[in-house]
Amino acid sequence: MEVNDRGTKKWSSIMLPEHVEALKKVFAEQDYKEKPILDDQQKVEIDLKLQLALSDDLTVEVKYFADHDFHLVKGKLRTIDALNKRLRFNDGTEVKLEDVIDVTIL
Repeated sequence: MEVNDRGTKKWSSIMLPEHVEALKKVFAEQDYKEKPILDDQQKVEIDLKLQLALSDDLTVEVKYFADHDFHLVKGKLRTIDALNKRLRFNDGTEVKLEDVIDVTIL
């Protein structure tokens, strides 16, 4: 005898829409990733790479953490806005400095 269990799909037809949304949110939160904590040496290394890329007009690949996931942006830096704590790229992309995890000079 085989059990054909469909989990929450089986019950979703008799559930209130609010409950279905809550379940979707719970399942999405299970896929959330944690932001790594950088030590001071890593932060200094990232800062040096960003300054070098800006001064020498080099292409960089920036790995950052936002919306519970990791993202990559690749391009040339236009400015490092220390006042608003943001990186601005030539294509208009902006990344918060506090979200930057790693920088690679290409």
